[in-house]
Amino acid sequence: MTDPAQLPLRDIHLPEEVSWWPPAPGWWILAGVLLLAGFGVWRWRRQRARVRASAAYVAMQRLHDLRAAYQRHDDPLQLVRELSILLRRMSISASGREESAGLTGEAWLQYLDSRLPEKPFTRGCGRVLIEAPYRQAIDRQELAPLLEICEQWLRAQTGRR
Repeated sequence: MTDPAQLPLRDIHLPEEVSWWPPAPGWWILAGVLLLAGFGVWRWRRQRARVRASAAYVAMQRLHDLRAAYQRHDDPLQLVRELSILLRRMSISASGREESAGLTGEAWLQYLDSRLPEKPFTRGCGRVLIEAPYRQAIDRQELAPLLEICEQWLRAQTGRR
């Protein structure tokens, strides 16, 4: 037998390293799926913000209409009733029916307070919302601060979930 060192053989050549570019088709598919998912999340959040902003805009318009109607007709009980309805509708629009629709009395005021740092509904003039139906007369001095805290609450809803 002949000596292998004397045979005319070439040394083993390794292939070139695999380049990182262009990526394999699986990476392109993954990038496409991630881009589509990101776009979907962005669009969904944008749509939610638009709906919430439009609901808040309509609620603020309704609040201004209620103020004007109160100045024309001077019916405090009707104003408090309409404010309560407006807050209830906006809370359902902002956080869903399950979270706020069934709340009454103190629980309703605590829910409203959870959206504001000062807690004006349970500790302040916001109590009128649950006490007004049982009163003989409503003090007109309580209505201006009530309108203000209702406006604050409505404004706070635009930035919430």
